[in-house]
Amino acid sequence: MSDDQNPTETVEAPAAAPQSDVTRADVPPDRLAINPRSPHFDADKLSRGIGIRFKGVVRTNVEEYSISEGWVRVQAGKAMDRKGQPLTIKLSGPVEAWFEDLGENPPVASL
Repeated sequence: MSDDQNPTETVEAPAAAPQSDVTRADVPPDRLAINPRSPHFDADKLSRGIGIRFKGVVRTNVEEYSISEGWVRVQAGKAMDRKGQPLTIKLSGPVEAWFEDLGENPPVASL
């Protein structure tokens, strides 16, 4: 018996932008929030437009996300807390983020 379990198996790289063209500025941060009171708020990055895919579905109502921890925070209906901030719930699952200003096939930040 040889050490190769399946010698005919090949692995293809995903169709993405060449590594030299992708810079750190083209990939969204690991964690970002839209609330200016949050320490994870960044107006410059938010102004570029952030696309979020959560569990395979593109979401437009995300208040905050964390790619490495695998969660998004979304508003829970129209309920507000006593300071007038929307109540949010945390949903767990795979998160992908990209900058919308990069066009058709932007680099996606995911785990």
